[in-house]
Amino acid sequence: MAPAAGRWAPGLWRACNWLMAAFFALAALVQVNDPDAQLWMVVYMIPAALSLLVGLNPLVTGAVSPDGSFFRVMKTSGWAFKVLRGLGIKTSGSQVGGEHSCPLDAQAPGNFIWKSVSTIHILVCIVWAVSLACHLWLHSQQNILHEEEGRELFGLVIITVWMSLCHSSSKNPAGGRIQLATAVVVTLLPFISWIYIYINKEMRSSWPTHCKTVI
Repeated sequence: MAPAAGRWAPGLWRACNWLMAAFFALAALVQVNDPDAQLWMVVYMIPAALSLLVGLNPLVTGAVSPDGSFFRVMKTSGWAFKVLRGLGIKTSGSQVGGEHSCPLDAQAPGNFIWKSVSTIHILVCIVWAVSLACHLWLHSQQNILHEEEGRELFGLVIITVWMSLCHSSSKNPAGGRIQLATAVVVTLLPFISWIYIYINKEMRSSWPTHCKTVI
């Protein structure tokens, strides 16, 4: 993956993750009227939380910083180390001038949890998406966005693509050119789709009641 030039690349990658975290959180919120609200809220809140963590710290995906440590420096007042110690995680970093050096072993547990949760969620979404795609292939008689299963499939595809993108970012947390271009496209797609659907009353006219009243 070609590295992206400029100091703006890490900031753009983090911004995309914040926007996707907001989108997934909103997607979870609008499930309140769905018959399977609890299930779909969990499906969307997991990537919302994972994306937020990447936005706060891209290295949480398992990337190693250029100096070989998980974080080179954590600019905190000490609260982060207190939290880690409270969780029983050993922190052997030193404090110099109010900054804590954070070694790899202090962050590995969080990294393992992020990668495990994201991997499991991706696999579940892929299996679910395949089953919905098969159902639509056999039974769909109109535009898939007019079918509830089609909208569910669209959501699962977005989750899968985004989580896979985040998962692969461990090789280049600053964001490669292809990764950033894909991230921008995927980030804009759901928001543009929502705006289009919101202003297209004809499309929503055939939707079930619980889908018409969520926005």
